[in-house]
Amino acid sequence: MLEKIFKLTEHQTSLKQEVIAGFTTFLTMAYIIFVNPMMLADAGMDHGAVFVATCLAAAVGCLVMGIVANYPIALAPGMGLNAFFTYTVVGEMGYTWETALGAVFLSGICFLILSLVKIREWVVNSIPLSLRFGIAAGIGIFLALIGLKSAGIVVASPATLVTMGDITSFPAVMAVLGFFIIIALVHHGMKSAVIISILSVTAIGFFYGDLQYGGIVSAPPSIAPTFMKMDLSSVLEISMLSVVFAFLFVDLFDTSGTLVAVAQRGGFLDERGRLPRLGRALTADSTATIAGAMLGTSTTTSYIESTAGVSAGGRTGLTAVVVGILFILSLFLSPLAAMVPAYATAGTLFYVAILMMSGLVHVDWEDLTEAAPVVVVCLLMPLTFSIATGIAMGFISYAAIKLLSGRYKDLNIGIVALALLFIAKFIYG
Repeated sequence: MLEKIFKLTEHQTSLKQEVIAGFTTFLTMAYIIFVNPMMLADAGMDHGAVFVATCLAAAVGCLVMGIVANYPIALAPGMGLNAFFTYTVVGEMGYTWETALGAVFLSGICFLILSLVKIREWVVNSIPLSLRFGIAAGIGIFLALIGLKSAGIVVASPATLVTMGDITSFPAVMAVLGFFIIIALVHHGMKSAVIISILSVTAIGFFYGDLQYGGIVSAPPSIAPTFMKMDLSSVLEISMLSVVFAFLFVDLFDTSGTLVAVAQRGGFLDERGRLPRLGRALTADSTATIAGAMLGTSTTTSYIESTAGVSAGGRTGLTAVVVGILFILSLFLSPLAAMVPAYATAGTLFYVAILMMSGLVHVDWEDLTEAAPVVVVCLLMPLTFSIATGIAMGFISYAAIKLLSGRYKDLNIGIVALALLFIAKFIYG
């Protein structure tokens, strides 16, 4: 049966090799079962229900990707998008988390339509590469700021807006230690560096007396507080269009970039540099987002950590299926997830920020008309505490700078239309 579904012999792999690859991928991304519930709980959602939704959404995404697309690519609720969900849509814009879930659901439907009608390539190609790298880097800096804030390392200041907090406090010291552990372990090739760091800092917090022991394993919590709680009526408001757009396009960029990176590492691209079964892979991603919204979590997307499993020998969708099964088994770790403090995950956010900022090396810094919009995006996302605002100002500045510089040929209908749409949003609210 496995041979028929995954074509193991054709891909020169084996059951053992795929299982090892699946475990490797899971260990590199398992931190999401601790980080995501904690982040969405800040939006007022039930921690236990979000934990279950996170595991189930990841499992659905992995199983669909593995069985339908037959690629060793794992999915889970995306970093950055969960921060946008909590701190921008709910925190800054004032929408309920139910409305935010509705926006995630609608973005998943739009993604699915784009995938099925095969205009995804036109949409992605209409967005300049420099802006794509800038958006990813801006989200990374945004995550770093959230991590520093949660650890008390950066705090508010009436004189300078932000300033250094008490760096000698226990949470701050533990956050810094966790970050150092991750970097050191990654340097030595440890695939489970992030999860080891989170668990180590949590253990230190427990022995220090800062945490209450709540157990390790138990029956999964109820998902009832978040299941099918989407508010779709409010999503149709004009002011929510930019939110849906942000969810859709960040997911689109994440998925496209991840698919290409994993495909290059695994040698899956054809002679023309294209990915076979691309439509199936995109359908798996959009389906996972829709299912995740229904279950009660932010956008589910493909994880770049899948390259770890590919490097370990993963060549088929069986790798993704193994990851999905492991996420299902993780449902029984809810007491451990509830015990993990914010400072234990702060280092993880800073580490993810480093990974997301690495794309800036590909920006043409000699061309100011390309570099300036990137800087606008990178600075305005964290400083306005809004991914949507950063994306909007990036498109507006790109169009305006190119126009005033006489570089009309660098513009296309998509960029101009989006820039005008964002300008209208700022003017009319």
